[in-house]
Amino acid sequence: MKNMGNMMKQMQKMQKQMAKAQEELKEKTVEATAGGGMVKVVASGDKRILDVTISEDVVDPDDVDMLQDLILAATNEALKKVDELVEQDMGKFTKGMNIPGMF
Repeated sequence: MKNMGNMMKQMQKMQKQMAKAQEELKEKTVEATAGGGMVKVVASGDKRILDVTISEDVVDPDDVDMLQDLILAATNEALKKVDELVEQDMGKFTKGMNIPGMF
């Protein structure tokens, strides 16, 4: 029973550390660009898009499709970077636990 008690204490400690790490992720940001920096997207660690910057040079009323593609590309890249950030920060808690899709 002593081992079980120690294990429960360790789990509670890990839970607190995970909660703290998740809160810290909300404060972290990633940035991604497309079109050679013509479109920039900033996202938070909890997958909120915080800012989109579009260069005037890429705004062409006759080619809206290109602008839409650049925005999509930059947004998807930003979200991919968030996933990598989450894995980096939260992966230490699940390392070796073999729980697919945990984070």
